[in-house]
Amino acid sequence: MRKYLIATITFFVIAFTCSCTFLANSKKFGDTSKLFIENLLHKDYDKCIDLLAFDPAKPLNRDSVKAGLDVFRNILIKGFGDKLEYSFIRSEKTYSTLKGTGTPPNTTLVFVQYSNKTEFGILQGLFDDKTGKILDIKTLDIKGKIPNMLPFWLFGLVAICIPAFNIYMIVKVKRSDMRTKWLKYLFIVILNIPAIGYNAVNGLFIKYLNLQMLLGFSFNISDYFDSFWIFGIPLGGLIILLKLKSGNYRSANNDVPPSEELIPEINPE
Repeated sequence: MRKYLIATITFFVIAFTCSCTFLANSKKFGDTSKLFIENLLHKDYDKCIDLLAFDPAKPLNRDSVKAGLDVFRNILIKGFGDKLEYSFIRSEKTYSTLKGTGTPPNTTLVFVQYSNKTEFGILQGLFDDKTGKILDIKTLDIKGKIPNMLPFWLFGLVAICIPAFNIYMIVKVKRSDMRTKWLKYLFIVILNIPAIGYNAVNGLFIKYLNLQMLLGFSFNISDYFDSFWIFGIPLGGLIILLKLKSGNYRSANNDVPPSEELIPEINPE
């Protein structure tokens, strides 16, 4: 028993340490991506080169690298101008048993959103975990107009009401004398369909066969393209509410509905 306990504790310590290291590297790599682009826009190509990782076994031709950086800069300037704002999106490591898929060993893939006053794009960088330098960096084939975020946040307020309603119904079931309450809980948590969503860029959408579990909603707030709210119509909670309101349920203490409880008999004299 003691061995299992030690092994479990060791596993969680290692997992926690790796998670902390990954989060710290993610922030650092995001900052490096922003610094690289700023140096690029200001034609500080030597500073850009200092942030790049090169094969030490091969001679570095700085003039050739600078020429490539200049082409990269011209693409950015033409599409977005030279005054950009940045926001970190996410970092990821992908492990796969298939050759050629997943991120290479000891590397992290980082995504950063950049934007001017009206449009935005996505930057993807591959970083060496050991040196913290950039192995590869490029802009994805994504360009969109910055959306009006007011409808997005207003929709979010509506979406948050769904789990609040479902939690309210779970409490109502708990305080009632309904039988097989655990089935009612599952009914409320799982049966949230169809799903109605709002994407920051593409607007409103409906998924008719999509179940929204976990109390009926989900969301993601990152770059504009991937930011969304989704909630499911709380059919389970609404059905239980109707049963509670109508008295059409079975008592936990009896096998007859409350509406059919016996009236005390009066014997005529």
